Order: sequence, then C-alpha cells, then structure tokens
Amino acid sequence: MSTRGRAAVVTAVVTVITLALVFIGSRGFRDFDAALIGYAVATVFAIAALTYRYMLWLGRPPTGHYFRAGWSTFLSWENFRRYTLLVPKAIWTDLIGQTFIRKRSTARWLTHQAIFWGVVLSVLVTVPLTFGWVRFTLVAPDHYTAWFFGFPVLTFPIEAGVGFAIYHVLDFTAVLLIAGVVAALWRRIRDKGLLTTQRFGFDLMPLILLFAIAITGLALTASSAWWGGSFYWFIALVHQVVVVLWLISLPFGKFFHIVERPASVGVTVYQQVAQDVEYYGRAAPRTPALAPATCRRCGTRMPSARFISDLEGVLAELGQRYELGGEQGLLQDYCPTCKRVIRADGYYTLLRRDFL
Repeated sequence: MSTRGRAAVVTAVVTVITLALVFIGSRGFRDFDAALIGYAVATVFAIAALTYRYMLWLGRPPTGHYFRAGWSTFLSWENFRRYTLLVPKAIWTDLIGQTFIRKRSTARWLTHQAIFWGVVLSVLVTVPLTFGWVRFTLVAPDHYTAWFFGFPVLTFPIEAGVGFAIYHVLDFTAVLLIAGVVAALWRRIRDKGLLTTQRFGFDLMPLILLFAIAITGLALTASSAWWGGSFYWFIALVHQVVVVLWLISLPFGKFFHIVERPASVGVTVYQQVAQDVEYYGRAAPRTPALAPATCRRCGTRMPSARFISDLEGVLAELGQRYELGGEQGLLQDYCPTCKRVIRADGYYTLLRRDFL
C-alpha cells in the first residue's frame, strides 16, 4: 500500500474512533450541546487532517527512519532501566519546559511558553466541553456537579474560589495567550532578520487568529458579566468563526509542529544511546557497537558513529550518496568545517581567479 493509502486508512480509523468517543462520552449525544456543533465539526476535521498529514510526515524516509529508531530505543526495557532519568528529563526539556529555547533568549522562551500553554490548556478545556464529555448540573441551592463521560467527578460551590476558577479558566488562558501573542508580534515587527524572512500567511496569520480568539473569548465573558448580554450573539458568532478558521488551519500551518514535537523525546534518547555506544562501548539491545566517528580530513570527533551510519543509510534510500570520488569517501565523512573547505576548493578548481 502506498504512503497516501496508509495515511488515508489510519485517518479513517482515527476519525471513527473520535466519533465513537463523542457518542459514548456524551451518552448517546444526550449531553451534546447542539450550539457547539460548529466547533465539534471543525475539531473532528482538524483531528482527521492532523492524522493524515502526520502519517505522510512519517512516510518520508528520513522522518520514518529516525522516528522508528528513536521510539524503538525509547521503548526498550533495557534502555529504560539504564536511562531512567533521561526520559523524564527529555520530556521536560523538549515538551514541557522547552528549555532549549531559553538558551537562545529568556524573553523568547517566556513568549513561547505563554503561547504554548495558553493554546494547550485552552484545547484541554474546550475539546471535552465541545464533544459533550464534560457537563455541569446544578445541585440546589448553590453547588454544581461536574460530570465526565457520564460519571460525577466533582461537586463545588458556585461562588467560592473553586467555582470561580473553573468557570473562568478560559479567561485565564486567554490572558496568558494574549501576553504571548503580543510579545511575539512585537518581536516580529521589530526584528530586521524576521522582517526579511517571515511570511504573512505562515508566520503572522496564526498569531492574529490566536489573538482574535482570545479577545472575542474575553468579550463573551464581559458581555455576560458586565454588559447585560449586549452583543453576545454577534460576539459568539465571530468567536466561533475565528476558532473554526484556526482549527482548519492547524494541519497546514505553523502550529503543526506541536504535533511533531513529541517525537523529539525518542530522538533525544536515540542520540544519547548512540553517543554512549561510541564513548563507553555500551551498545543498545540488538545494536552492534561502532568505532568512534572522526572527520576523514582533520580527525575531529563527529557527533556519533551510529548517527553517521544511519544518515548515510537514509541518504542512500533517497538516492543521494554525495560521493566525492577516488578515496575521498562520502561528504558525510567530514565535519562541517571541512565540508566548507572542500566546497571552497571545488569552487576554486572550477573558477580559479574568478572565484577570488
């Protein structure tokens, strides 16, 4: 079966499972709010499109190879025992804390964290509500019970801090999101490097949509709490349109990297295991140890013999050997500095004085 065929099959299965969970979680649609049908349809579409694109992404030889190698290493019991602390560390640095961004700039890290958690927390709240998985019922005179998949999970007072926090959680995430989006937009309109490379549809439009979602969401709260319901229907319609546009754009825009990012945990473990094989001679299960990789020209130690070997295999699968001829081997056998020297030598050989 072709890559697109496999992607279509997996997408169909995931879509059916999602619809089944909506049916089960809403107790046969009894707890499903018909007013949220637009959000629900857009969410199901986004899940299906994300699945299809993700499967196509995995079907690419480089991605598929490192994805399989990374997760096979990640799921190895022997590696789990040996690298017990590495896995939660990778989850923290690559997914939760995203500390690799902080190395570039603390301001950039704070901006990214505000946007990331503003989006993730909002989605974790709105999707269960949209699908009818979560509902609230009044317990007279002044309490509510929260239900999940038809089971009561929490009873809380309406006016107390818990009730206030639950009913305004999306306002909190909206404020967090606005702070991150404003900081990101400020950087993008002032940084000369970004001004020359950014694209409106790919880099700016997602931020504009997120800002519109947060502002209209806060306006709904303002309308119901302070404006006596004025303009509520219009604000609700605008909010729904903006949310649907954002959901539809998810699989095709910049935010697709949120779906791709978890794969980095397996790759991090894979790289660490490969380095340990090289430096300490401790091979992963069913993985032969390789001699340390060094640059053929200057002798500089390369990242990992296992990584270089896998890279050459992927390039060969793509029909890209990069053979230099004679006894010079492959381009992958050289460090980045020597690659630039070899390239410069080649240009000079062809152009001579014109190169200078």
